Amino acid sequence: MDLTTKYLGLKLTSPLMVGSSPLVWDLGVVKRLEDAGASAIVMQSLFEEQITREQFGTIMDMELHAESTAEAISYFPTADELKMGPDNYLDTIRKIKAAVQVPVIASLNGITPKGWLDYAKLIQQAGADALELNVYYLPTNPLETSEAVERRTLEIIRMVKSSITLPVAVKLSPYFSSMAHFAKVLEGAGADALVLFNRFYQPDIDIENLEVVSSLELSGPSTLRLRMRWLAILYSHIQIPMIASGGIHSAEDAIKAIMTGATGLQMVSAILKHGPDQIRKVREDMARWMEEHEYESLDQMRGSMSLMKSPNPAAFERANYMRVLSGWKA
Repeated sequence: MDLTTKYLGLKLTSPLMVGSSPLVWDLGVVKRLEDAGASAIVMQSLFEEQITREQFGTIMDMELHAESTAEAISYFPTADELKMGPDNYLDTIRKIKAAVQVPVIASLNGITPKGWLDYAKLIQQAGADALELNVYYLPTNPLETSEAVERRTLEIIRMVKSSITLPVAVKLSPYFSSMAHFAKVLEGAGADALVLFNRFYQPDIDIENLEVVSSLELSGPSTLRLRMRWLAILYSHIQIPMIASGGIHSAEDAIKAIMTGATGLQMVSAILKHGPDQIRKVREDMARWMEEHEYESLDQMRGSMSLMKSPNPAAFERANYMRVLSGWKA
């Protein structure tokens, strides 16, 4: 059974890779992930703020003045909470590369086209096999247009691509106003792959202590549905690989994502819940299912359930929407 796939110029033994997470902090865990069958390791994101803190003291300056609005201080991380600084990040890349044989994909998270992007060169020098740009940005300024938001992302991609030779994937949010168009523009700007999607973690409010409460809820299989929708829509419109990130917990989830057009799959929550061996289980279950259903390779399966053959995907989506609503019974 051929589970191999190609992603960012890398031949992977399977589509199952470890997504960006704190799992990379422990080399012992990283080795267990490789032993369990992870085909690649994506580093946890290094944030623009962590780099500019060392360069310009940005976060320290923020902490100095945060008390002036006491209710808002809990929105911001302290310096101690940002555990992996830039130098440590580069060192961790080197250590992981020395410890495992699978590709290591670094991750940068930033929102402004500033000098922090020079850090991509250092990541390349540290030995990363590829780079994932996690463009996590929530526009809150009512004067900022959607065009300006997209333009910022494109500028970052072009600057990174012009400064390094590593292949670059772009991890997107699902909230762009015209995702299909923007995906095409990203491809034209030089993106080598798209990762669908990053997650906007929603804060809660402690009404007694007037504090913002940060919480992390792990994904479930239902998280995958939004990814599948856009994988299916985009599959026939762009030529670069797409990765499903979020909601891959079982072989069934993995197969659905491949059928809608995914080249690879990033797992995090399932590993945090069940341990590294969940990768092995999903891989073995995938191979068993494919054999039972006479699939010889992922290429044979990929895109078979996309909207490629639909002359009007928008109409297809509206028809499905109407069917679901009209079929509801109390």
